[in-house]
Amino acid sequence: MSNTTEFKKWYSESFKKFEESLNGETKLPLHQTRKTALEEFQNAKFPTVKDEEWKYTNVSSLLNHKFVDVIGKSFDNGNVDLEKYLFNKRNFYTIVFINGVYDEVNSQELDEPGITLCNLKTAIKKYPEEINLHIGKFAKAEDSIFTALSTACLNDGVFLKVKSGKALDKPVQVLYVNSGGDNLLIQPRNLFVIGKNAQAKIVESYYSEGESEYFTNSVTETYVDQNGILEHVKIQEESLKAFHISTTEIDVEKESIYSSYNINFGGNLVRNDLNARFHGEYGHCTLNGLYLADGEQHIDNHTLIDHAVPNCESHEMYKGVLDDSSRAVFNGKVHVWKDAQKTNAFQENKTVILSDSARVDTKPQLEIFADDVKCSHGATIGKLSEEGLFYLRARGIGEELAKTMIINAFANDAVHTISIADVRDRIEERVAIKLAKN
Repeated sequence: MSNTTEFKKWYSESFKKFEESLNGETKLPLHQTRKTALEEFQNAKFPTVKDEEWKYTNVSSLLNHKFVDVIGKSFDNGNVDLEKYLFNKRNFYTIVFINGVYDEVNSQELDEPGITLCNLKTAIKKYPEEINLHIGKFAKAEDSIFTALSTACLNDGVFLKVKSGKALDKPVQVLYVNSGGDNLLIQPRNLFVIGKNAQAKIVESYYSEGESEYFTNSVTETYVDQNGILEHVKIQEESLKAFHISTTEIDVEKESIYSSYNINFGGNLVRNDLNARFHGEYGHCTLNGLYLADGEQHIDNHTLIDHAVPNCESHEMYKGVLDDSSRAVFNGKVHVWKDAQKTNAFQENKTVILSDSARVDTKPQLEIFADDVKCSHGATIGKLSEEGLFYLRARGIGEELAKTMIINAFANDAVHTISIADVRDRIEERVAIKLAKN
């Protein structure tokens, strides 16, 4: 029996155990979505380096593990110091998951006129029609074996809905932390629905206690309706033995604004897929990313911005710093359809290599079928600027400090437009700390 067959068999059997725990929930329409996704999972091809979209990222090591789904399990969470991961609760609404299990004690749900914030498991029971309307509609099970697995075992995560004309008065912080558990399969499923003329800010963070080996398979679906505004920051600083595969699907409607900041410090093998699609004119999308890797880390960012309608604007900037034998992949695609006239799209990937053993494979792509557009893309790979070093050294700054200053300035350029000061400061602090270790 092949490793792929064993992989599918193991997680299909996990689904059976999960289904038995659902009781009356199996009668909801959502469960049919799960069962359809299981069929897609069983029929899906496991990605290999022979597939163009996975050419530079080998995930076959996942086949050597039998990760155990956290559904239905309980953990002793008393030893987790949440304060070192959370931002000040007075300034944020807070939702916490430990080992993938919702921590009600340390979370703050909202059920106010026009605003709903809770864990997805609760939303499935309280708002089944709303969940069924959106879940699985943007992140399609047939598109990826990992999305199919997530949808088949869809159980918990975060549900946020901001109705038309409403605005959250504080950002939402979502914390997923591994308490030190090995061999776990953690599958967060998030659904963010931003109504017409509505506004929200979300910070989604992933951390771990110690260096456990586990698998995070995260899927987030986002819908931003007409004139809606959403800023979404994702910070990934998991164990250096962890697998992290993430899919984020974004629907951008007419005159809406979506901003993403995808920050990666941790993980052994990391793959992020972000796909944004314009479905209304005069929309605006920003995709910024930052990856810092050392040791044997492998971080792969795949992005797609799909311009299907006229008069939309997108800006994308991904920056990385690689040391030791680390490796990064950037594949950014901007697709401009024939009818998407007056598109303005900018894309850039820049990576600094600090070691002769580090490597990056970068592939910025523009696919343009309209003739009245402004589009540009570019990629640069290099070592530290000798001119910059000379300038600082000439002013009495030591060589190591000069290098750190240049790298910090380079990295922070990707995050300085984050509007939440606490978050921006935390990221810049973590950049400085991580670079100081190199």
